[in-house]
Amino acid sequence: MSKTTMNDVVALAKRRGFVFPGSEIYGGLANTYDFGPLGVELLRNILNQWWDFFVTQRNDMYGLDTSILMSPKVWDASGHTASFTDALIDCKSCKTRTRADHLIEDFTEKKGQEEKVEGKTPEELTEMINDLEIPCASCGKRDWTEVRSFNLLFETNIGIVEKSQSLAYLRGEIAQGMFVNFKNVLNTMRPKLPFGIAQTGKAFRNEITLGNFIFRTLEFNLAEFEYFFDPEKENWEELFAKWQSVMMEFAMSMGLAEDKLRWRTHTDDERSHYSTRTEDIDYEFPFGFKEMFGLAYRTDFDLKNHMDKSGVDLRYTDPYDPQRKFIPHVIEPTFGINRIFLAILAQSYTTEGDRTYLKLPNKLAPYKVAVFPLVKNKPEIVGKAQDVFEVLSKKTATTWDDRGNIGKRYMAQDEIGTPFCVTVDYQTLEDGTVTLRDRDNTEQERLTIEEVEARIASMLS
Repeated sequence: MSKTTMNDVVALAKRRGFVFPGSEIYGGLANTYDFGPLGVELLRNILNQWWDFFVTQRNDMYGLDTSILMSPKVWDASGHTASFTDALIDCKSCKTRTRADHLIEDFTEKKGQEEKVEGKTPEELTEMINDLEIPCASCGKRDWTEVRSFNLLFETNIGIVEKSQSLAYLRGEIAQGMFVNFKNVLNTMRPKLPFGIAQTGKAFRNEITLGNFIFRTLEFNLAEFEYFFDPEKENWEELFAKWQSVMMEFAMSMGLAEDKLRWRTHTDDERSHYSTRTEDIDYEFPFGFKEMFGLAYRTDFDLKNHMDKSGVDLRYTDPYDPQRKFIPHVIEPTFGINRIFLAILAQSYTTEGDRTYLKLPNKLAPYKVAVFPLVKNKPEIVGKAQDVFEVLSKKTATTWDDRGNIGKRYMAQDEIGTPFCVTVDYQTLEDGTVTLRDRDNTEQERLTIEEVEARIASMLS
């Protein structure tokens, strides 16, 4: 079994309809990607599993779906307009633009060295790049601009008349929608602490990326929740440890290998402005260990700032002591859904001899079953296969495939991760049995339709 490379994953993702380059017919738009017909199914399955695990199965979690566009005052209060920045540098020769910290980290890593870049000022980063004599990865020259900071929030304008348009931002995270709706949730749902507010959705960051496929893009899918608690009655470190355990349990439930997962603590310089403690679950992608999930203790930073800036009382009233009002503290688990998608694709990519297949967890596979008529020029066989398709498609995600010979159909379904293939043939017309093939071991057996239904239901559960 050969080692999976990113080129392997990218090629299969496009060839089989998981991920396409954004705006491809116009030459593409850097760091944008479109999820294809199979990609949206896999993405939806991941999101559904996340929602079921963290929201549906719990009685202390409330869901939201908040707007991408919010008042710019939200981002002022949250600190994003002042602190949500990266360090940018350009090659004067070929105009390649990159993040200064990534440039230094990549250069020193290849040389087996380690340089601390967190918390460095633009001036200090410029000096480091010059001292290390780092060349441009694109043209090989050492002719850099000064490092400068830029804000990651995408700016846009609201209004149809140009002169009366007002500034707005595409959200750089999905957390703020939950904080500004905290009072609404209190008033409508009457929750008791501790409880969480959860949502999934798009976020946007105008950042320079390293080009590792969908790992870091201009827009991406997040899933997270804010878990509110009483700091006088709950020990935040114990809650933090509890959510660490639950997050790792979720990662394992998605079929991710334990030996490819690790916790990493953010340094004081690296940690976000709102966090007292942050830890990441890193996953070993084909390009190395990188962040997939994050866990942060945000204290009362967000609610307190929104309360100060908006003038709206966002305190929680203790139901057992109505005279006691306070701002709850927050622990925030965050999940990069695109990164889970990429991790699952990379880990599932399997080669055995001349056979390539995606060993996707059955519950995440875009299609659970493929139905084949052995030949498509025999109406009796095609008709029976259509009957089988109708029966199975009512129970699970089923696809129809009558292209080419059976071998090519198996290969195509293997590459998209379909766990089971059902073939209707001449014997089906005689005794009603079909051939059920297993993706992982390629074994085949003849079963009745009822037995096929029972087998698939058992396997998928």
